[in-house]
Amino acid sequence: MNLLELDVARDLHPVDVIEHVATMNDWSFERTGEDEIAISVAGNWTNYHVSFSWMEDFEALHLACAFDLKVPEKRTLEVMRLLSLINEQMLIGHFDLWEQEGAIMFRQALLLAGGAEPTSQQVEVLLSSATEACECYFQAFQFVVWSGASAREALANVLFETQGNC
Repeated sequence: MNLLELDVARDLHPVDVIEHVATMNDWSFERTGEDEIAISVAGNWTNYHVSFSWMEDFEALHLACAFDLKVPEKRTLEVMRLLSLINEQMLIGHFDLWEQEGAIMFRQALLLAGGAEPTSQQVEVLLSSATEACECYFQAFQFVVWSGASAREALANVLFETQGNC
């Protein structure tokens, strides 16, 4: 028997769990299909458009978090350099550039092989880790796209620790 052909019955559809968590947290969401849900999240720098998709063939819950920042073609190479520098530092998830749309997104997946069920805590951690990563690096992407900074300059300008308070 091939393990990839194993049919596992689930008590609850993984996207139903996300919908429940979104409802309990009073998040704005839209169920775009049986296997997809979109959630809007307000951040400090911008609003985030988060899409969760259940990928049955892989038994994976995929998260994609995008924000409103279009990358012009002339800045694509430098944004790709920035993506590479940022992704080197990521423990989970990664940033991608969707070149056709000029959109940057953060992506990660939760593997639920063998019929594992996602928990509310896992969904909340997936969402918070995505938005935290986007919040951390959003300004670096802005520096590269809008001010023409190099990838290294942009990253150096956002990755510093402050001490004290005003």
